[in-house]
Amino acid sequence: MSALIYALVQVIHTIINVYIWMILIAAILSFVQPNPSNPTVRSLILGLYRLTEPAFAWVRRKFPFVLVGGIDLSPIVILLALQFLDTFLLKLVFG
Repeated sequence: MSALIYALVQVIHTIINVYIWMILIAAILSFVQPNPSNPTVRSLILGLYRLTEPAFAWVRRKFPFVLVGGIDLSPIVILLALQFLDTFLLKLVFG
């Protein structure tokens, strides 16, 4: 049973880390504004938008203070929440 729990926690840990990277990349791309006429870049941006925008919109809706002076701080809120969840889960299961 402990091997199953270990495997599940590792999968959840990996999913959280992948989503953290996706949020970081989406936040950087929002500042850089890459050329959207390139089909590869367009599909990357669209894919990241589809995967991250629902979380960003939820945070903006629940915590309206994350928009400060035209700067969207929702990625930071999500990153902190994911880090907390990841650390909590790992400490809860592994001690």
